[in-house]
Amino acid sequence: MRWDRSITLWLSCPVIRAIPTSPRLPILMYHSVSDDLEENVSPYYRLATSPQRFADQMRWISERGYRGVSLEEAIGMAAFEQRDQRPVVAITFDDGFRDFYTAAWPVLQCHQFTATIYLPTGFIADRRASFNGRECMTWNEVRELRREGIRFGSHTVSHPKLHAMEWSEIERELTLSRQQIEENIEEPVTSFAYPYAFPQEDQLFTQRFSSLLLETGYRNCSTTVIGCPASVANSFFLKRLPVNSCDDRALLEAKLDGAYDWLGVVQSAYRHFKRTRRSKT
Repeated sequence: MRWDRSITLWLSCPVIRAIPTSPRLPILMYHSVSDDLEENVSPYYRLATSPQRFADQMRWISERGYRGVSLEEAIGMAAFEQRDQRPVVAITFDDGFRDFYTAAWPVLQCHQFTATIYLPTGFIADRRASFNGRECMTWNEVRELRREGIRFGSHTVSHPKLHAMEWSEIERELTLSRQQIEENIEEPVTSFAYPYAFPQEDQLFTQRFSSLLLETGYRNCSTTVIGCPASVANSFFLKRLPVNSCDDRALLEAKLDGAYDWLGVVQSAYRHFKRTRRSKT
């Protein structure tokens, strides 16, 4: 039994749906759209969504009345409180895998959806390269997708664990990756996605990191922290909702409704507890 699903559907959903709340912005976090079974990986940590399940998820989103948009468009709508339109869900993809181009993009086109893709530029080239055993897109494919309305942001150059690096190295990752994308799509790039787990418990790091993002030309940062942002006022700490093949219709709709946000609260409390415990020892 998947415990996070059970708690979400049987405890959190009835509460969330019974209590009126202000509109939130669901930001979906995808990685690979492929048939990789990831048999030795817990359902929560899987990165792959099968093409069939992805097609189903986009159809369910459409049937719920949502419009799938890029993060940049969603932030703009939220900032200007454009609530007279259809509700939106921001669709994001980390890592720039080629299977977005071959499997995800045709599905998004069918629903007139768009998305934002975060590129680790060290693995995006004129010739095919791979990252974590999966093929990545080429710059030609990136440019083609941009012409079709897909937005692009930075995911660093080498996809490192930034929290363990010197600040000069972090600045290089932020600056060079942004420059490489801008040179290839010939427009400003202002979106960033943090690779690996976002160190939300380290306030000194996150504050300095936010300042560095602003200094290097970024205007928003998507994280791995779970939840639906109630506001985009702090655009350098955007929570997202992880999605993979294990998200059936009930669980996906619960996430859109904010019923999965409880896990982000637990996640945050646990990480703060671990940090406090380490500091005492």
